[in-house]
Amino acid sequence: MTSASNLLQAVKPASALDVGRIRADFPILDVKVNGKPLVYLDNAASSQMPKQVIDRLVRYQTSEHSNIHRAVHSLSEKATAEYEGARRSIQRFINAKEEREIIFTRGTTDSVNLVMHGYGRAFLGAGDEIIVSQLEHHSNIVPWQMLCEEKGARLRVIPCNDAGELLLDDYAKLFNANTRFVAITHVSNALGSINPAKDMIAIAHRHGVPVLVDGAQAVPHMKVDVQDLDCDFYAFSGHKMCGPTGIGILYGKAQFLEKMKPFEGGGDMILSVTFEKTTYNTIPFKFEAGTPPIAAAIGLGATVDYLESVGLDRIAAHEHDLLTYATEAFAQLKGVRIVGTARNKAAVMSFTVQGVHPHDVGTILNEDGVAVRTGHHCAQPVMQRFGIPATARASFYLYNTFAEVDALVAGIRRVQKIFG
Repeated sequence: MTSASNLLQAVKPASALDVGRIRADFPILDVKVNGKPLVYLDNAASSQMPKQVIDRLVRYQTSEHSNIHRAVHSLSEKATAEYEGARRSIQRFINAKEEREIIFTRGTTDSVNLVMHGYGRAFLGAGDEIIVSQLEHHSNIVPWQMLCEEKGARLRVIPCNDAGELLLDDYAKLFNANTRFVAITHVSNALGSINPAKDMIAIAHRHGVPVLVDGAQAVPHMKVDVQDLDCDFYAFSGHKMCGPTGIGILYGKAQFLEKMKPFEGGGDMILSVTFEKTTYNTIPFKFEAGTPPIAAAIGLGATVDYLESVGLDRIAAHEHDLLTYATEAFAQLKGVRIVGTARNKAAVMSFTVQGVHPHDVGTILNEDGVAVRTGHHCAQPVMQRFGIPATARASFYLYNTFAEVDALVAGIRRVQKIFG
């Protein structure tokens, strides 16, 4: 008789990547957890870092460190050149039209808040409406709620269906004379749904409404071309794409950035200061007050180089194979529900196990070295939509393997055995 594990082995697709070679780039994957090999499936929360990026950070800290934009000595000039070189790498990576459209921030959340304060507070008022979706991370809901409370504006919500797909007809009907802004996620962190961002942006632009896209879960996994999307703002984080923590990017069309007010005041975002008046610097420096995260920015530039050397198309193909394999494996598990079954989906498996709280699922999986995320994933409206308090979430990346999917499935079977 064919065992379940043999059946799973039989349906493995050919990988688009030499995963063994890639895994050798990630030192942390050699770590043991509870005496078991680490199976890291929490990439939607934060990915791991390759030694190429780690080495670049060490090189900066040991031989290049200085503050930037402020001195003529050699170390400062070197650090400034590397920092601005990273900006150009990121411009190329997402195909921004101009280098000055790339702003370094602390992460996606910081980027969204920058737009809320710099654009929303300046150009939205009482009675205006902001459209968000039912799939948003809290960081693309709460800032707009804060703005609505301050200005007397109103939040409108795009609903989704039972598969976790946004209802575009309903979205189009939300627009009216009061609509002033749209903020949507490119890929749902909780469900993996890939939203038709380009089509949604086009609909908004037909009404003259600017759009911000939360790309935290998209940029690490697929090619993103901001000019092709025609988005007005695009936000993402370094730590979800094999880069450092504490660094993110806000892309904004120059025409919007130029008329926005700075979010923070301080050094480097000014041209001149007197007690009577301050003249702000040009973009992007107008939005980069104080000493920036220089090392992290340079590390993010190295991250972009690494991902480009692997190939975003190849990464996406490998993740699709993992998702297909995992979906077929989960179909053999009785009492396990996949939450989020969109036709166009990233490599995220959010699931529940009948009769078992997700935290218990995560705890038992961890005993076997399998790391998944449990909870509401900072997306409580999504959980409310599906009538559940939380899920367990496995999220895959370029270094994950089919054997790790097998380990996840075996762990879930063990959970079910323990809980009867």
